[in-house]
Amino acid sequence: MKTVVWKSLSEQQQEKALERPAISESASITEAVTSVINDVRTGGDAALKALTEKFDKVVPENIRVSQEEIDAAESRLGDEIKTALKQAYDNIACFHKAQKPEPLTVETMPGVVCELVTRPINRVGLYIPGGSAPLPSTVLMLGVPSQIAGCRKVVLCSPPPIADEILYVAKLCGIDQVYNLGGAQAVAAMAYGTETVCKVDKIFGPGNAS
Repeated sequence: MKTVVWKSLSEQQQEKALERPAISESASITEAVTSVINDVRTGGDAALKALTEKFDKVVPENIRVSQEEIDAAESRLGDEIKTALKQAYDNIACFHKAQKPEPLTVETMPGVVCELVTRPINRVGLYIPGGSAPLPSTVLMLGVPSQIAGCRKVVLCSPPPIADEILYVAKLCGIDQVYNLGGAQAVAAMAYGTETVCKVDKIFGPGNAS
């Protein structure tokens, strides 16, 4: 850890010391992400496979996770973890069902009727981080509301290999398609669509990264 003596720094050095790495490196990050987005838009599935190999060091056999793979993930999980995840699902569903808005109709004056109608987003994409600590909680927090809202199509991306817990919760939430994709390439694929990945209308991610 680098130690600095604040009083000994010039004003310019103090400003430099307070800079966040993400801010100071924003230009290079933007350039890298822009390159990934362009690759996906022009290269489609082939670019997704190349980028997954580059960043995740994995080449999945298929971009889309099959139903057989999802069922196999469920069978590998123990009853205790499945019971806990199902309980979490029920609790979150109970909370969000209570928030579901009802249509509102008001006749503000004779012959003048105003309505408030809430409609679900047609197609949504969910980004779930992977790594050493899988986040089935993020799948629940995003998947349950989209299910209750009645979104017609819900897809999910997560870096391969996708944890069994994530696949099981995706099944609980009725998610239509799951893809072996992570990083900016996953977000680009959902934003623009490829031969395999469905283009969506809005993308959601974890609270600290959306």
